[in-house]
Amino acid sequence: MKKFLSSNAFRVIWSAGLAALLFYICPPCFSKITIGIVLGVLVVLINGSSILKKLPIITHISRVLVGGLFIFSGFIKANDPLGFSYKLQEYFEVFKADSGLSLFESFAHIALPLSILLCVSEMALGFMLLVGYKRNLTLGLLLTQIVFFTFLTFYSACYNKVTTCGCFGDFLVLKPWTSFWKDIALLILITLLISGRESINELFSGLITSSLTIIAIILSFVFPIHAYRNLPPFDFRPYAIGMNIKDNMKAGADYVPAEYESGFIYENLKSGKQEHFNMKNYPWQDTLNWKWIATDNVLIHDAINPPKIVDFSITSMDGADLKDSILNNKDYMFLLVCYDLTKTEDDETVHAKINDLYKLATSDKIKVLALTAADAKQIDDYKHKHQAMYDFANADGIVLKTMVRANPGLILIKDGTIIMNWHHNNFPTYSDVKQKYMK
Repeated sequence: MKKFLSSNAFRVIWSAGLAALLFYICPPCFSKITIGIVLGVLVVLINGSSILKKLPIITHISRVLVGGLFIFSGFIKANDPLGFSYKLQEYFEVFKADSGLSLFESFAHIALPLSILLCVSEMALGFMLLVGYKRNLTLGLLLTQIVFFTFLTFYSACYNKVTTCGCFGDFLVLKPWTSFWKDIALLILITLLISGRESINELFSGLITSSLTIIAIILSFVFPIHAYRNLPPFDFRPYAIGMNIKDNMKAGADYVPAEYESGFIYENLKSGKQEHFNMKNYPWQDTLNWKWIATDNVLIHDAINPPKIVDFSITSMDGADLKDSILNNKDYMFLLVCYDLTKTEDDETVHAKINDLYKLATSDKIKVLALTAADAKQIDDYKHKHQAMYDFANADGIVLKTMVRANPGLILIKDGTIIMNWHHNNFPTYSDVKQKYMK
């Protein structure tokens, strides 16, 4: 039996059987022809080790591509682990809503450490593959991770749950289907690597390879932790230092708005399958075969060169619009961003720095305004607890989390341009800001 389980015949049986199962359970959002081709390629690769042994160059090319992409993807996410944790929370909330399992709510509470661990694993596994460290373990973990990400992106794309995947952070925003096909390409390459694994050997001696791997793992932890405790070293967001919010709210010169098609979702009474129809072909008269379910809009094409910022809005506590007065203020101004007052850093040293900055800035007639998504009672409790004298205004929580990856975070702005920003671990004194940035 043991001999049979390790035989080529058994490999053909289980790989073909698994492919048939996936083909059968695949939801209708994915073409059966396409899924058949993808699964067929994977089955061929799983059983093609004898061919790949004769063509090691294919394995080496795949090794460089997979290792390099994993390191790059992990590095980009590690550059902004807090932003990646927001994306993981979005996925977990979707799974919680769809499945009803409280497990995903628990995952949402530990999204930040999970985001750091995923960043570390991507960078470390990419490096381990390139140097050939513990080949079988590395390939097994790579396969596990890419299967996990492929499921996430497929579910998101198929059911239109999460509009961007967060695979490359704000550096490169991918739509769900684009990200899914990226993961399929990686899945194929990793399957190829597993079949041709005999060509993957350590680049150096065992001691050197192990030492380099340990160093790489340590650095993989250090970088995202540093980025979290400070701010992203490489800022790709539209609120980065030097960016002008007013300019980023404008569309590009060749802007073309997104186009949507209005239509209806009908359910076939015989098969139970739901289908989208446009305004010209919906079966409103065929009540024997079709039942109306909902009205929907289908995206025909995305906008071309749209504004980078579309949802920036600030209102006073009594509802007055403050956006224009802030963005057109020709003087320097501090924005203290506290997107969620229940999660804001509670260190009294931090709040003492904020209060000192407020007093000194106000004496120089420099305005300090706190922005939050909290309600009036939470703001009042916060002000009493921290003896905060500065004014508060309301803004969308997602916008605030995008503006600065800290809670609280501090932004120096003038005429709509971001002059500088700080994490609460690095809050400056007013005199330092005045000397270095207020020219």
